[in-house]
Amino acid sequence: MIASLNPQDLYWLHGKPSATGIIKARPEDFLVLEDLGFEPDGAGEHVLVRVRKSGANTLFVAEALAKFAAIPARSVSYAGLKDRHAVSEQWFCLHLPGKETPDFSAFQLEGCEIVRTTRHGRKLRIGTLKGNAFTLVLREISDRDAVEHRLDGIAREGVPNYFGSQRFGHQGNNIDRALRWARDELKVKERSKRSFYLSAARSALFNLVASRRLERLGRWQILAGDALQLTGRGSWFVATDADMPDAPGRVAQGELSLTAPLPGDGPPGSEREALAFEQQCLSGQPELLGLLARERVEPARRALLLRPADMRWRWRDDATLELSFALPAGCFATSVVRELLDAPADIAL
Repeated sequence: MIASLNPQDLYWLHGKPSATGIIKARPEDFLVLEDLGFEPDGAGEHVLVRVRKSGANTLFVAEALAKFAAIPARSVSYAGLKDRHAVSEQWFCLHLPGKETPDFSAFQLEGCEIVRTTRHGRKLRIGTLKGNAFTLVLREISDRDAVEHRLDGIAREGVPNYFGSQRFGHQGNNIDRALRWARDELKVKERSKRSFYLSAARSALFNLVASRRLERLGRWQILAGDALQLTGRGSWFVATDADMPDAPGRVAQGELSLTAPLPGDGPPGSEREALAFEQQCLSGQPELLGLLARERVEPARRALLLRPADMRWRWRDDATLELSFALPAGCFATSVVRELLDAPADIAL
């Protein structure tokens, strides 16, 4: 991966951690519970299946459920990908119009357990979830006091809302392939690979702008034309001159969030000073920007900072920490751990 897009080069909001430790020494050290944010209907042509799994990735489980229900793989959907090397609970959606609900007590797949089944009226699509609740066990921590201090800071001020390194593939391979695709050195026909590479490209560009913004302007400074997001919502508005006096206070209080671009084919959303700053940050990435425009990827905005909800922790001993928190959909536990410990961060969600 080219240096400017390497996740290891991103700015640390709380300074680079001095304490070391081990995350996910075993799968049960990383527990993820998916929260759809709604209760299934109980009726409809879709069957929702909640699976508790370890040692199996989301696509593998989806294919196994399709085979068990004797339906095409495309008839099984899910809200998000979860890591193979973790314990996770997530929903799968099987489209079974006019068919009886299968007897899932007969479903067998190593490392998987059916937790609940119910009917629902609508298809479960990627991103159709409120978020995820995490419980992590961090081991062999070298400096308890340093970590305790950082926990307080993270709970109070949050962390940069970076995309985790797993978004970019092993050693950044997804970015390298996106660049080769942009240069017409690689043909990408498979739909899933196209999606992975485009997602990696825009995620890396967001990280780049977010990192430089925090490093150069800090977390509260508002620029004329900034795209401000109502915290907890996807909607945003452009800051006008009339908004400027009150905006910094509303951002500091968490009512509003600064955003950075997820580039695509179209206006990025910001204007004036903010747009000029973002363009300057991205001026060295014409190939990835060109690929996203060429492939007609829809532009969007993403909050600059991430504040974990319901953050709690307890020390099992002086070197072992149990940490729990909840994150909105699309946010990465990696971003929290990155500010806490100097530890491997290749965690897929």
